[in-house]
Amino acid sequence: MLEVNGLSKSFGGLAAVSQVNISVDEGRIISLIGPNGAGKTTLFAMVAGFLKPDAGAVTFEGHDITGQKPHRICAHGVVRTFQVTQPFATLSTLENIMVGAYHRTANRHLAEKQARAVAEQVGMTALLDQAAEGLTVAGRKRLELARALATGPKLLLLDEVMAGLNPTEIDDIVRVIKGIRDSGVTIFLIEHVMKAVMNLSDYTYVLNDGILIADGTPTEIAAHPNVIEAYLGHGAAERMSGEGTARA
Repeated sequence: MLEVNGLSKSFGGLAAVSQVNISVDEGRIISLIGPNGAGKTTLFAMVAGFLKPDAGAVTFEGHDITGQKPHRICAHGVVRTFQVTQPFATLSTLENIMVGAYHRTANRHLAEKQARAVAEQVGMTALLDQAAEGLTVAGRKRLELARALATGPKLLLLDEVMAGLNPTEIDDIVRVIKGIRDSGVTIFLIEHVMKAVMNLSDYTYVLNDGILIADGTPTEIAAHPNVIEAYLGHGAAERMSGEGTARA
């Protein structure tokens, strides 16, 4: 469905993303993990059209979308959320979701109908008349998700949608994400909450310093020496292996 081939982006002398290859198959939940500053959001920004890559290509359903404007990529069916939520504060929850729905229709009645359906899908029906500025962190996260979903995407890019949530809220949003996937939307997500990554992902890619260092199932990734080193520091994999041997 989505193919990222040799994608690279530098800012001055900093190589934020270097020759990254990723494949996202339809109907799956694919995760992208890595330490802070690994290049994850930069990669998302290139896929969604907010940054132009220095090299490489992004292909969606056989169409080259590399470097296209975000609204054109959205029209293909690819839309992203943002780690820092920025709703239209004085508009209601319903009106905020309708902003996304207007991407597909100029008809207010149809946009409102779509927004209400999406609100029910993400568990926001009771908050539709509330001003966005009064929402909790969890509410703003759901609103960001709902507004993107209202555009009618085929592929949804979620950038740390669980950041700042408590364990109960994380469990709730995990159920919502699974429901979205079950409704026919493919999910590609960046996440630091490893419990959620393990629970949600069919397949995981790991970036570190802009380089893809590992990929596999969540179980394979959790035991991968390169991943352990990236998160816990040099020598951690060897130390952990030695501890395991000692316990045995």
